[in-house]
Amino acid sequence: MPRCFRIALAIALALSFACRSAPSSEQRVELEAPAMGTLFRVVLYAHDAAAGERAARAALERVAELERALSDYREDSELVRLGARSDAQAPTEWVELSADLERVLRASQQLAGLTDDAFDVTVGPLSALWRRARRQQELPRTDRLAAALEACGWSKLELDPLAPRARLLAPRMRLDLGGIAKGYALDQALALLQREGFERAMVVGGGDVVAGRGPPSQPGWRVVIAPFDDERERVELHLEHSAVSTSGDAFQVLELDGKRWSHIVDPRSGWALATRTSASVIAPYATLSDALATALCVLGPEGLAKLRHFDGVEARVVRELEHGFERTATPGFASVR
Repeated sequence: MPRCFRIALAIALALSFACRSAPSSEQRVELEAPAMGTLFRVVLYAHDAAAGERAARAALERVAELERALSDYREDSELVRLGARSDAQAPTEWVELSADLERVLRASQQLAGLTDDAFDVTVGPLSALWRRARRQQELPRTDRLAAALEACGWSKLELDPLAPRARLLAPRMRLDLGGIAKGYALDQALALLQREGFERAMVVGGGDVVAGRGPPSQPGWRVVIAPFDDERERVELHLEHSAVSTSGDAFQVLELDGKRWSHIVDPRSGWALATRTSASVIAPYATLSDALATALCVLGPEGLAKLRHFDGVEARVVRELEHGFERTATPGFASVR
């Protein structure tokens, strides 16, 4: 997962928990911990604060467990070990997957097909190349881009339809779940809280939020997003039983000769995005909102038409152009406010 706190375009996340009407016997519990290159926060309401704290701690431990499996930065992660096999042989032998990695990869492959390849977790070799470019403060060489593209492509990742296993069909493949793993972790954390009986709960990770039932006497969890850290683009949402993710180039950028290159890479061309773009997606669950926010940054406003494939999804894309901000949204995006 990127260490850039993928909170996308200096997103301002303002969370308000105050009750405006009758007091509740439930107490607010809040815990946080670093994971996946950002800070995860659990907020819930509980009649028994001690029980709520135990559940919140267990939810954060679940996130840490997922980081150990899904991170592309940890050399000991299940994801990195899977990619390392393609250095020895291609195609690789079938590799058994944990339940979590299997779920994320199957969802990723489906989303790749539904987004015209704009979302692709096999983008790892390109991600590594652009990370090096930011460190070296120089654009990648075209021959290295071409070589990295040869090791990318979601059709080169094969999942067994009958068993939890995968194999890689090209040499030097690497998987990067930075555009979906955080959302999946949020969904898993919230599911754990709900199994423990805490329905009034929310989990935040960088620019991603997933919400259960709202706080007492409130219409939902208040979330404010401000792409580009610009108050003119500020949007206030009230979430309940849904998720929102915002993606874009907040911090990890390469600036050369007056041009800005994002940390988000178009997996089809191999080039980092050069137009500042913010995409916010509201969806029934965070795994979907996280991935679609990344895809919409690549596709731009034209990508909003792809959302017809998904139920209960609304989105807004903001681009910074020479003449100012260009804003495009689905009709239902404003109704969530």
